[in-house]
Amino acid sequence: METTNKLFTVSIYTENNVGLLNRISAIFQRRHINIESISSSVSEIDQVSRWTIVVETTETQMRKIIGQIEKQVEVIKAYYHTDEEIIYQESCLFKIKSDLLFEERQIQNIIKESNSRIVTVSREFFVLEKSGRRSEVDLLYRELKPFGIMQFVRSGRIAVTKQEMKITQMLESFASV
Repeated sequence: METTNKLFTVSIYTENNVGLLNRISAIFQRRHINIESISSSVSEIDQVSRWTIVVETTETQMRKIIGQIEKQVEVIKAYYHTDEEIIYQESCLFKIKSDLLFEERQIQNIIKESNSRIVTVSREFFVLEKSGRRSEVDLLYRELKPFGIMQFVRSGRIAVTKQEMKITQMLESFASV
């Protein structure tokens, strides 16, 4: 039996119904698997939502979990992918005291070198936005931490597959039946 944990990104196409998030998170909870991040949005298909969930587990467990997820009535299709099979990003926002932006040349260098951008500036604070891989966000956090971060928030992972996913064609074939 496989014992090596890997990071998996789960894509779930679903109807948008109340209570489904609880049932899906319970599938992970029963197996004592922590959800690293979760993101939900509309998908490329009208009236269908797409969830992106990141977990660390074995591939054997992942296959079982996908089977359980797909048993949910509102779930249309679920997939899992390794990091090599997808293109992914996270976003984050940092709120930092404004005086540092004008007085600390090092902050300006960090912003430039990290390819982050200033979203807003007020007398009291400025907000910095960064999109990228988790390691890039973590690095920027470590670089800004000594200057004092007033607030920090990170999004869940969003991802697209490198290979075509045939979900749109599958749904169109169901609709024509």
